[in-house]
Amino acid sequence: MTQLPPPPPYPPTAFATPPSPPRRPKRSGFAVAVLTGALLVGGGAGIGGAALFNASHDGSTSASTAPLPVVDNGKQAPATGSVEAVAADVLPSVVALQVSGGNAAGSGSGVILDNSGLILTNDHVVTLGGQIPSDQAQVTVSFNDGRKVVAKVVGTDPLTDTALVRVSGVKNLKPITIGKSSNLAVGEQVVAIGSPFGLNATVTSGIVSALDRPVEVARDQNGNATAYPAIQTDAAINPGNSGGPLVNMDGQLVGINASIRSTGSQNGSEAGSIGLGFAIPIDEVLPIIDQLRAGDTPTHAKLGITVQDAAGQAGSSDPTVTGAKIAGIENGSAAADAGLKQGDDIVRIDDHPIDDSEGLIATVRSYRPGDQVKVTYLRNGQQGTAQLKLGSDR
Repeated sequence: MTQLPPPPPYPPTAFATPPSPPRRPKRSGFAVAVLTGALLVGGGAGIGGAALFNASHDGSTSASTAPLPVVDNGKQAPATGSVEAVAADVLPSVVALQVSGGNAAGSGSGVILDNSGLILTNDHVVTLGGQIPSDQAQVTVSFNDGRKVVAKVVGTDPLTDTALVRVSGVKNLKPITIGKSSNLAVGEQVVAIGSPFGLNATVTSGIVSALDRPVEVARDQNGNATAYPAIQTDAAINPGNSGGPLVNMDGQLVGINASIRSTGSQNGSEAGSIGLGFAIPIDEVLPIIDQLRAGDTPTHAKLGITVQDAAGQAGSSDPTVTGAKIAGIENGSAAADAGLKQGDDIVRIDDHPIDDSEGLIATVRSYRPGDQVKVTYLRNGQQGTAQLKLGSDR
């Protein structure tokens, strides 16, 4: 398992749903402000206006009192490939999740995978951002048609921020169509659906802003990072969207909304979207889903090294230096068997450039144990390559 020295508990990339631990049970993501006001100027102006009308008219009916014209085009079918058409197709496959346990509670989103009631969401949704064990989570699923059903957690994988829950005895479910995230292109239009701040069945749209964006959202007690090569989008993603789908314009699931970049919270309130949202590519999640469905413990690809950013290390004052420097190697690991050494600076995995340690972790997460990869590294200023077979953390 590639490791880094533990950073602060919560890095700048914020979870899209985990609530702050409350003093008493409460639902996070449901803060909705309602504003009321009075049209004071309108009242005064109305009196003067009536007096002027009475002084200049003899009481006959004015043309201004006739009904305003209304154009009724009827209910139009959504245009194929439009956001409206995508929403109509996908909304029945999206659910809202209410989670509680201990003295904490929160909300999130999920997507129906099959007719048996299997639902995909994030690990941080069912564990409330790590506040409760997944087996202690009490999960209620709200469907698009208004039905509410208690769900059971099937399994979770913190390292990929993936979780499955299941409802039983629910008929007429509409599973989502699964696409391929590897087919996405920067600039392509996408749609996000979920329950931001508890507002169920909310649809937002945008584009793919970037692909393979290294995003680290958490670390466990051993320093293992939850990081993935994310789909970046400017579709509005807010607290409560986590676990909901990111779909292409064919209504196919291509990512699971998981985190946002924000400017931080103010006065204790949760931060909102600034147009920098991140989704876990569905291609990376499917193998984990298969293992969780089968009741297996998920496995992850492993180089068998610990790393740190190459930039800023002793002897690396050059601001152009990038990569992940090997700080340690496990005996018998894939990296050791391939001849990599402590101090080597990994700058590329296959065709993926590595800018820093976070980028290396996210890139390795996109592979599976047993995959063959080409590692490009720098050693004493000289470039070298190594072909290796990735190991497994299990």
